[in-house]
Amino acid sequence: MIKFWSYKAEYKKYKKILLRNIDKTISKGEIFFGKQIETFEKKFIKKYKAKYGIAVGSGTEALMISLKTLNLKPGDEIITAANTAIPTISAIINAGGTPRLVDIGEDYLLDVKKIEKEINSKTRAIIPVHLYGQMCDMDFIIKIAKKYKIIVIEDCAQSQGAIYKKKYSGTIGKFGCFSFYPTKILGAYGDGGFIVTNDLKAYKQIKRLRFYGIETVEKNKYKNQYYACENGLNSRLDEVQATILNFKLNKVNSFIKKRRSLAKKYMTKLAKTSLKLPLEKPYCKHVYHLFTVYHPKGETIKKILLNKKIQTRSIYPFTIQSMKAYKNIIKNKKRLKNSEIKAKGIFSLPLYPELKESEINRIAIVLKKILRKF
Repeated sequence: MIKFWSYKAEYKKYKKILLRNIDKTISKGEIFFGKQIETFEKKFIKKYKAKYGIAVGSGTEALMISLKTLNLKPGDEIITAANTAIPTISAIINAGGTPRLVDIGEDYLLDVKKIEKEINSKTRAIIPVHLYGQMCDMDFIIKIAKKYKIIVIEDCAQSQGAIYKKKYSGTIGKFGCFSFYPTKILGAYGDGGFIVTNDLKAYKQIKRLRFYGIETVEKNKYKNQYYACENGLNSRLDEVQATILNFKLNKVNSFIKKRRSLAKKYMTKLAKTSLKLPLEKPYCKHVYHLFTVYHPKGETIKKILLNKKIQTRSIYPFTIQSMKAYKNIIKNKKRLKNSEIKAKGIFSLPLYPELKESEINRIAIVLKKILRKF
């Protein structure tokens, strides 16, 4: 079976050094907010050219904490993509907002030309979701946001290291939110997230919010005491995961290079098929978190591939507006037709640094035989 994703080969490769580093961390007696967290936060913002950053418990919590800085009131709306993952919507609702969905374009990303139609007096922010490793058209989004005086929060769960016109993913909006779920470009062996910002005031607030709202930054009589200045939540990356991420951050460029190399092989081998392949825009460096393709018979093709012992994934097979949890919240379903159509045929092929070239060759051969039937 060719797995869609597996961490086992990576773990085998780095097992000795990872276990040695983890043992050192635990032996020091630091579990939360120790040297590993401090080092990781500094390394991350330096690498991606952001002024400030904090590590949090997950990518979902990174979004939620960023949204909580807006002090959302009932009815306040947050614009985002119709084909996003559930966590984006969950974060909006749990932060007190209401999602307003925008349909997708032919690149499967937020159709920026349709954003303005969804803006109203209750709109507070736009969350562009940089899906699959490619970034949305940020110049267009920032221009609209400035026009209507709303903020931009980048969902970078799938785009760490991607570049838009010489700027890294996450550094263009007010906040950039990252996920370190194991499958991501930079994955922990548990969960984790990160928020970057260039706004000092916002940084101080998100640092409070990740730890129950307790003040540890500003100089006041409550500093370093168990005293909440505002209602926050418990969203801490632990020292063990930070130890793993510190090690892997040093290698993330090579991870991305390998992903791009494997993607290029797929592109070459599948170029003359009926699959719609990923499009890398000239102004954006794609990091290929996923190698996502489209075919009208996508569901059928996936089943045949599985029978041939090749795993794939639909990212995501159900649109937000079709889900029981959200269908009564989404008011503009008639304007989301493209996301509904594409959801039925989009699927992703295996792609991760440890995937072998021989496995890509087999996937391509099997896939081309299947496609000849349609």
